[in-house]
Amino acid sequence: MNTKTDQTAQKSSKYGLPEAWFILLCAIFILLSGNQTYFGKVLEVYPLNGSNALFLLSLFAVCACSLTFITAIFSLLIPLRALLGLMFLLTAVSAYFSDAFGTIIDAEMIRNVVETNPSETADLVNLRFLGRLLFLGVIPAIAVWYVPLRARSRLPRLRGRLLVAFGSLALAAMLVVPLGDQYASLVREHKAFRYYANPGFPVYSLVKLIRESTATEPPQELQMVSARAEIAPDDAERELVIMVVGETARRDRFSLNGYARKTNPRLEKESRLFSYDRVQSCGTSTSVSVPCMFALSGRREFDHDVDGHTENALDLLQRAGVSVLWRDNNSSSKGVADRVRLEDFRSPEVNPVCDTECRDVGMLNGLQDYIDAQNGDILIVLHQMGNHGPAYFKRYPPEFEKFTPACHSAELSECTDEEIGNAYDNAILYTDYFLAEVIGLLKANTPAFEASMLYVSDHGESLGEDGLYLHGMPYLLAPSEQTDIPVILWLGQSSSVDLDSVLGDQHLAFSHDAVFQSLLSLFEVQTDLVSMPPPLFDVTQHSDSGNASKGSF
Repeated sequence: MNTKTDQTAQKSSKYGLPEAWFILLCAIFILLSGNQTYFGKVLEVYPLNGSNALFLLSLFAVCACSLTFITAIFSLLIPLRALLGLMFLLTAVSAYFSDAFGTIIDAEMIRNVVETNPSETADLVNLRFLGRLLFLGVIPAIAVWYVPLRARSRLPRLRGRLLVAFGSLALAAMLVVPLGDQYASLVREHKAFRYYANPGFPVYSLVKLIRESTATEPPQELQMVSARAEIAPDDAERELVIMVVGETARRDRFSLNGYARKTNPRLEKESRLFSYDRVQSCGTSTSVSVPCMFALSGRREFDHDVDGHTENALDLLQRAGVSVLWRDNNSSSKGVADRVRLEDFRSPEVNPVCDTECRDVGMLNGLQDYIDAQNGDILIVLHQMGNHGPAYFKRYPPEFEKFTPACHSAELSECTDEEIGNAYDNAILYTDYFLAEVIGLLKANTPAFEASMLYVSDHGESLGEDGLYLHGMPYLLAPSEQTDIPVILWLGQSSSVDLDSVLGDQHLAFSHDAVFQSLLSLFEVQTDLVSMPPPLFDVTQHSDSGNASKGSF
């Protein structure tokens, strides 16, 4: 309900603006200032001409009625002026990202923002963003406190807001009925439009995420996925596997996969290196893809809450006796490494290779000492900063700026798509260097170990195709640029992986789903699991090889 403070703050007068008009005018302001992308999408399907003019006018009025209804209803719980101020601020922020990058603010995008480290968030804050926030968010949010409203006592005011709410709902229904065929087409054939509606969909997504995050459930014990997890007793060879989790790398920008530019000059010179060119990600954001690729459940069954309390591939390998180390130069492991050794390499105190930011190659510092100190098999996971946008120019040192002119701004609207692509490709070039250094470390440990490297990107990136930038689109709507990812396998001379199986499968269609079994196969871990996607390769099995099987990733 409205508080006493809210009542006092109102400029009350018998000649003030009626609340109904105040709410409606604010709703129209939100529609005009925050829904450029939404109406742009609508106009692509329903061009402004004689046959569509009435429908488009009706749609605008229906949207205004809907916002009026939502505002009037929520004002029964939240002071009206405070509510409108929050709506202005949220609309200004979400509309900026929708208009600038084509971003959809759903629950996973909000989760990704919350879990992103401050330096990555800072890349998104620029003068254009701050200007929009100030003029279309902050100033309107302050201004609503100074608009004089017609004074009414508490009970009539509440009755009036209920009347406004249901009156706007009735008016919307009256506008829809005569044009029912066009509205039916809009709702059934163009469901994606609603994802761009501000602030409706962002509010819905935020409420959904809060509800999921605050659900009161008793503490859950870690659920085992298999009672059995052991390495074949006659497997005397030690395994050394380095898995590199890439960030925002898309498959078609790797020259290993046919890209015209030489973005992989060092990797192309490596023998026993294989690039899988038809792999799809589990999600379109780090917060989904990273935990999902290590989970048994796979993309279709993945659930943050369930899988967060279930053993992942790292847990199972550690239980089997593998020494597991996660080194992170990104925002975090997203919960994957909560139960294994984790080292954060985002600061100069730990990472010796830092300039404008700490570099991925710094994660190799001291790894040989770590390897020498371990007994048995070893898995090292290196989580890259990679190609995280929009500040692609920060993701590589100056000497890697081969493709020019490159965009040197986090405000992508200040650069051409060519400049954005150049900066992005330079960051891929740095990943090429980093992976080559990883392979160099593994070569130094062959043949003491059966050494191998597996590189898997978390998701891709839009670079202006169809007006989209960055990533995070809902999976069903995501373009291939955000879901098609590079996967690279390097095998040492002593590796037990069957090269023929790799050559036979590297051009088949795969997904993140098989990372779980691929890691188990590399270490020849025997489990009770009987139904899993097949791994990337065949491994020469010892007796009693458990459930490891031939197949493709």
